[in-house]
Amino acid sequence: MNSKLLALSSKIIFKNSSRMFSVSAAKFTKVKDEGFPDPLDLATGIEKKEMLLRLAGNDDPYNLKAIKRGASTCDQPTLIPSAFEARIIGCVCEEDSSHVKWMWLHSGEPKRCFCGHWYKLVFKESLVYE
Repeated sequence: MNSKLLALSSKIIFKNSSRMFSVSAAKFTKVKDEGFPDPLDLATGIEKKEMLLRLAGNDDPYNLKAIKRGASTCDQPTLIPSAFEARIIGCVCEEDSSHVKWMWLHSGEPKRCFCGHWYKLVFKESLVYE
């Protein structure tokens, strides 16, 4: 019984080991130690314009960062930049509030939030899409 098992197992072992193993004939040359290329050289389109703006000091080219409210009165509203005629904004009316009140702000006249703060849309040409 053991001899049959040994013969069977040796057939399995030697049968699987007879598979072909191939190696690529490509020659590996030594790569110069230059490191990685500069990402600015590889970027194109809007991504490259955004990178150039960040290098120039504009860390918010899409105007997405939160804006701190100023006096927020009718005479001195908080100015909201936009490259379009309208923009949706969110007002956190109280500092410890857990929700945001959203409203559309259109160019022209200032708009008052339910909490009493005033906002005004000012045109700012988008540098990213030029």
